[in-house]
Formats: sequence, C-alpha cells, structure tokens
Amino acid sequence: MNDDLYPGKEPEGGIIAFEKKKKLWRNIFLLNLCVSVLLVGFFWVPLKFVQMEDFLDSPSVNLPQIGQAPKSNIAAVPMPSAGNLLAAQIVMINASSEKDWAYFDFSRGAVVKIHDPSSLEWDLAFRRGKVISNGGATNKFGKAGLIQMKESRFDSVAQVPSENYIQDTNTRTETENPVLVKWYKYNYLTHKLTPKKYVYALRTADSKFAKVQFKSFYCENKETGCIKMVYVYQHNGSNSFQKNAIGLVSSSPAPTPQLQDL
Repeated sequence: MNDDLYPGKEPEGGIIAFEKKKKLWRNIFLLNLCVSVLLVGFFWVPLKFVQMEDFLDSPSVNLPQIGQAPKSNIAAVPMPSAGNLLAAQIVMINASSEKDWAYFDFSRGAVVKIHDPSSLEWDLAFRRGKVISNGGATNKFGKAGLIQMKESRFDSVAQVPSENYIQDTNTRTETENPVLVKWYKYNYLTHKLTPKKYVYALRTADSKFAKVQFKSFYCENKETGCIKMVYVYQHNGSNSFQKNAIGLVSSSPAPTPQLQDL
C-alpha cells in the first residue's frame, strides 16, 4: 500500500524511532535522578553527622537572655516511692561546658568537685552529650560500669545484675563507655536531642548499685547541656531496690549486656 495516498498516517518507521527516543530520554532522566540522589546522600549525610557532633560539643545554640543563666547542678529531689521500692531521685546536671567534666557522686546525690579523677569520689561524669563512668580505661581503680536493661519502665526494675557490667574503653581521642555512646536520639531536621527510654543498671566506683534513666538534655531556660536524670541508689551494697533489702542479695544469672540502637 502506498503511504503517499494517506497523508494523515505516520510511517511505521517514524513511530518506532519516536518510541526509541522517548525510552532513551526516560532512561536518561532516571539515571540523572539516581545520580542526584546518590550525590545528595554522599554529601548530605556526612554533613549532618558533623553538624550533630558540632551541636553536642559546641556552646549552647539557644543562648540565655540576661538574667536567665541556667541553674547549675540542681540537687537531687526525692520522688514518691512505688510500693516497696526505694524512692527515686531526680537531678539536673549542668554539663554545658565544652572542656570541663561535671562529676556526679550517687552516694551524695550531687555534682562534686574532683581534683584527682583517679579517686573513687565520683561515679559518672558529663560533658555536653558525652557520659563516662569511673572505671575501666577511665580509671583503673574504679569499679563503675553499666548495663542497658531491657525494661523501659523505670519502676519495673526492682533488681539489677551483680556482675557483667561494661566499663569504659579507649578510643582514638579519649575514653568512653560503650553503653552510653548513644543514650539519645538526634533529629536532623530540628537538631533536637531526645533521651532513649532505656533504664541503665549502674555499678558505682565503690561497687554499690543504682538504676538510672535520662530524661532531658535541656536546661530550664531551654539552653542545651543540662542533663536531667532519675535514679535510685542502694547504699547498703545490695543489688535490690526493695526497702527491706539487706546486703548483696543472690541474683539470677546476669543477662548478657545488649547495646541496642547505638
């Protein structure tokens, strides 16, 4: 059949060529899209990690107004006890300094001034978003260590393990406790830090026991660097938080420490 007799009909070869060009342009578009996404991910994700580290290590991003300096190291405040459990304490620690550690002693329920970090007069130390314990690589004389418990409800932990506590280890720059490296969640969009709802079993520097849960990273005036935590400290050496606990109770086999979502 002569196509010249039907001027409105496009030759078959032209249709095939058009479809090939259409498919080629679609593939080029998809390729460019994939390359763009990879480039964004390659440069954007590391940048966000750097921003997070700068955020945690830098001075407060929300500077206080005149006359509104953050309260430093509010003393532990008792909370109502649950049943036969020891009463919990809640405390806010000013850890906003970039270079100085805030040393906390559970036996005194307060931040203490430490001239010799190798002493046993402190249990946890705070500096911005970093938390270390008085044991292991940080201090060979200290017995402090931590275990991340499976429970997320603070009152549900009536007893903690007596052994298998994880102590501080060395990194390329300084020491850290692997259990507390990522005790928070970080929102890359809002740059807000939110504590994870974990309960931590703590063995103190002198082998007493406590349980800890972090609540906030913000001071009362919304400045960053104040760590609020709730804790129960057992002063008599027992790993039970029952009011009538005496001495070190016989504990069930300590669970294998788990580091989740780190």
